Amino acid sequence: MLFHVMAFSLARYQAPLFTLWRKLSGAGSTLKLLLAPLARLQVNAFWRQSTVVKPAPVALCSMLPVARVDERYVSFSIDISVLAGGQWWEGSHKVIGGLGGQKVLPFQLVGTKLDNLTRALGPAYLRIGGSEADKIHYFRAPQDEPGALVLTHQIWDRLHDFIARHDLKLSFTFKYGLFKRKEHGGWCPNEVLDLLVYSNRKGYHIHVCELGNELNAYWAFHGLSSQPRASKLADDYLTFSTEVKHLLPDAKIIGPGSAFWPRLGETIKPFSNISHKFLQLCQASGMKLDIVDWHYYPFQSRRSPVRTRRATQSSMLRPKALNEYKQYCLQLKKMRDAFFPNAQLWTGETGSAQCGGEPRLSDRFASCFWWADQLGLGARHGQEVMIRQSLVGGDYGLLSRTGLKPRPDYWLTWLWQQLMGVDVFDVASPHAQLRSYCHSAKRGNGRTLLLINLSGKACKVDMTGEFSFGQVVAQYTVTAKKLTSKKVRINGKKARLEEGRVPALSSFPVAPLSHYLPAHAIAFWCLR
Repeated sequence: MLFHVMAFSLARYQAPLFTLWRKLSGAGSTLKLLLAPLARLQVNAFWRQSTVVKPAPVALCSMLPVARVDERYVSFSIDISVLAGGQWWEGSHKVIGGLGGQKVLPFQLVGTKLDNLTRALGPAYLRIGGSEADKIHYFRAPQDEPGALVLTHQIWDRLHDFIARHDLKLSFTFKYGLFKRKEHGGWCPNEVLDLLVYSNRKGYHIHVCELGNELNAYWAFHGLSSQPRASKLADDYLTFSTEVKHLLPDAKIIGPGSAFWPRLGETIKPFSNISHKFLQLCQASGMKLDIVDWHYYPFQSRRSPVRTRRATQSSMLRPKALNEYKQYCLQLKKMRDAFFPNAQLWTGETGSAQCGGEPRLSDRFASCFWWADQLGLGARHGQEVMIRQSLVGGDYGLLSRTGLKPRPDYWLTWLWQQLMGVDVFDVASPHAQLRSYCHSAKRGNGRTLLLINLSGKACKVDMTGEFSFGQVVAQYTVTAKKLTSKKVRINGKKARLEEGRVPALSSFPVAPLSHYLPAHAIAFWCLR
């Protein structure tokens, strides 16, 4: 009893005590030896903060992997509106024509801090897309459109400098255009060709090429007359693919990038429900589609004009809401298998809540839970790449646009990149609020078990079953004072930059091994 009282009391002094213990020099230091038990005690104290419930079994279903993800599985985007200085979300309280209500300056992809923060999340794909990808002009604005958004040579050059510095691969959404389809006929590639020719001349690589952003949702944002039907989109995609492959023969073609809405999926026929028909027609045309992708936000922010599932603290922890992602994964997989069985499956854009994220929630600890769970679910159910909206910008950004402050989701993403390998194993747990996922270790032999406790009660994890996980050799547990905290702790130590750099994993305390998982916690258990 006294031990537990001491643990509770020492929890508040955790970081200072551990730091003092580490800084004491000399293996024979008497003071260091005296403090060692207390240091170990307070490191472990952070998980002893709520009532422990009965054991929760987690079983490994097979010794063989059931899926494999790309080495750049966890990737991220920068919206074209942020990159080029368009309409964006911070400070905006509504949606104007499908866009945020605030005009922002072009984001400068320079600076040591940005470089350090980006490098720590690599390797990755960087997607440049978003709603204004279809209205932006390349290199010059038309005379009859004052104030038009323009992707200048300088912005394009700076983007490729940024990509080269960080071992990124570019996924770019090319302009499909906003126009009345019946009046203008087929898609015209001239502006896209200007960008491709310039890129070729400069030696720039565009690894993944997409035509248009969420084309199944054009009718909602740009009017019914702008909505392409699946047959028209397939024809235009064939033209697009031919032009791209001529100039960039190694580039991959991705599509259709349809938007799936929480509870609704692709929504209203015949306008939004185009993925199946599009893929069928692309196959019939003989076009090769390298990647089948889709976009999904599990929640909607207060800015969204339509809210089928509002982003709230409780909804982000609701198992039923999180499970819906699996349902849509399987739908896309079925379509991919039918028409392009050799194509990869990507979640081409995802974030916590549509329309910029939910203020004072998407940038808090509560947002880590859907993200950790979706990363695990996606890998388990065939998604080879997951592109997070966004690296920077919006309430859902991994980094704040002003100040580049790492948010809780950033640290969760960084831990995944440090610990989770590419081979995916099947695990099972009967408890809806204990989510479990298993991958090969990032380095060396072994596995890493990801555990997500959605409950307000701690639990004891019982690793059972016919197949052995192996022995737990290290644990990294993400917690916070409360779900609305802006800061998180890893093994009890506050996650923060050290002299402008992301710290090494070894800088966090070595937690005493335990089978207990705190309430509202996310843990990575390293197994050998």
